[in-house]
Amino acid sequence: MDIPRPNAAKEKRKKRIVYGVVAGLVLVGITVVLARLKPAAPTVERNLVWIDTVKRGPMVRQVRGLGTLVPEEIRWIAARTQGRVDKIIIRPGAIVEPGTLILELTNPDVVSAAANADSQLRAAEAQLSNLRVQLESQLLQAEATAARAKSDFETTKLQAEVREQLFRDGLVSELELRLTQATAAQAANTNAIEQKRYAFSQQSIKPQLAVQEAEVERLRSLAKLRAEELDALKVRSSMSGVLSALPVEVGAQVQPGTNIARVADPTKLKAEVRIAETQAKDIAIGQLAQIDTRNGVVEGKVARIDPAVQNGTVLVDVRIEGQLPRGARPDLSVDGTIELERLNDVVYVGRPAFGQERSTVGIFKLDPASNDAVRTQVQLGRSSVNTIEIVQGLQPGDRVILSDMSPWDANDRIRLN
Repeated sequence: MDIPRPNAAKEKRKKRIVYGVVAGLVLVGITVVLARLKPAAPTVERNLVWIDTVKRGPMVRQVRGLGTLVPEEIRWIAARTQGRVDKIIIRPGAIVEPGTLILELTNPDVVSAAANADSQLRAAEAQLSNLRVQLESQLLQAEATAARAKSDFETTKLQAEVREQLFRDGLVSELELRLTQATAAQAANTNAIEQKRYAFSQQSIKPQLAVQEAEVERLRSLAKLRAEELDALKVRSSMSGVLSALPVEVGAQVQPGTNIARVADPTKLKAEVRIAETQAKDIAIGQLAQIDTRNGVVEGKVARIDPAVQNGTVLVDVRIEGQLPRGARPDLSVDGTIELERLNDVVYVGRPAFGQERSTVGIFKLDPASNDAVRTQVQLGRSSVNTIEIVQGLQPGDRVILSDMSPWDANDRIRLN
């Protein structure tokens, strides 16, 4: 039979309370422990990231940019007169020499102007010749008149002397003597006037001819100009090289000053390299450079730095000092690398995908004791094309991840799988 136990319910209640308190304490403890645990590090595939080792030693600072080969000597040929392209003799790529005919223009007005200028010159030259003949004829007449006046003067003078002697001898009257003396005086005045007129005729020939000669010279210059304009309708090369551009076609109308042909010397090329404006501050004239034509690498030196910035880049001219490889031609795309300086003993690493020179960035450094990588603050120094100087934060032998790790910016630790 059952024996009643009056304290059983109370004891059972106490057990339940004790168990509940213990379970609550255990739950609180587990919660605290879990709260203090660090989140699990995300896993990254090792073959998907770029890992490099920090080194110490010499580092060459370089900058790189894209560019093209251009001729050092380029000459545009401009139209001197208005005209229409009538015939194209040669096309771009042809080898030309000074005087090589490139194309022909037509302009009836230029032809007519040249003919008119030539006829005006011929007429002026004829007028000059006619004037010279007339003046010489007038001079001869003045000379003859002066000679007659002198002869008359000498004759009347002798007659006056004879009459004077006869008057002394009483053979002629005083009236005849005075008449003879008056005639001699008039002849002397006439002779003086004619001599002056002859001298004036001599002196006036040169000024009169000078006026007409000046007109002839003016018309000769005009005729020469019109002849040059007529000859300029035949566009010719002014230097040796290759015809590199011909931006006109048959039938095109061109105006004076329009560039219609370009000739370049393909044997003298230089590289025009565009460097990012943030990397161009240390470039100086005379620095060594290498030009990769994708068919060979040639040496060069910086010859000019454009003072202006265009589209975020600075144009740098590199003079080629070596022999260009075969296939090098104007407008060929090239890669240019300019050597800024050589650092003898620095700590450096491959250039990461993020971070600029002289800045502080977070780089994941591999833990040699595990597969983890921990974010480390690294101070960067001077940079090159593929390497960058480490000022603080890393030591030679450290292995770091240089890939773009922006997807894990919220994590200070990752695990490589």
